[in-house]
Amino acid sequence: MTDHLTVVSHPLVQHKLTLMRRKDTSTGEFRKLLREISQLLAYEVTANLPMTTRTIETPMTEMEAPTLAGKKLALISILRAGNGLLDGVLELIPSARVGFVGLYRDEETLQPVQYYFKVPDSLGDRLVIAVDPMLATGNSSVAAIDLLKQAGAKNIRFLCLLAAPEGVARMKEAHPDVPIVTAALDERLNEKGYIVPGLGDAGDRLFGTK
Repeated sequence: MTDHLTVVSHPLVQHKLTLMRRKDTSTGEFRKLLREISQLLAYEVTANLPMTTRTIETPMTEMEAPTLAGKKLALISILRAGNGLLDGVLELIPSARVGFVGLYRDEETLQPVQYYFKVPDSLGDRLVIAVDPMLATGNSSVAAIDLLKQAGAKNIRFLCLLAAPEGVARMKEAHPDVPIVTAALDERLNEKGYIVPGLGDAGDRLFGTK
């Protein structure tokens, strides 16, 4: 683990990831596992949120109790597979503001092409967590973070299910100030830019498309 990359080695995360990697895991089961694992990863990516206190009354007495400080954080889904992580994190942080960055990968150049961008206001005052299951080449992730910074975001974290060394290096080069939290750092990319051993195309497996 480095300051830039955190691999969550919790046994439940690793067990659920193994089930997701299996090629015979059904779409419904894959979706359920991704929702569960996203909540476990969210626990890690939000570990040091700023806190304050407020006065509450318990059934016994009045007390100064810890509570989250500052503006509601922003969750940004990198479409379309990011929605699989978004759903689980939102269950944990239902008051979060939500935005979407639409990027698809040109299969010839492997470069990202933008088709949609809608994010909450006041990004500069919020912790921004960008979510996308796969950090492969890193091109789409870097492009998404570029757009978020252009929209004013200053405090950004990136949450993914799987990362390839190439993608981590690309993100560190382009955005060294954006920490990455992931469940696994896999071996490499293949010639088509897919993570190996990976789990295939996360979007296809999540939505049942081929």
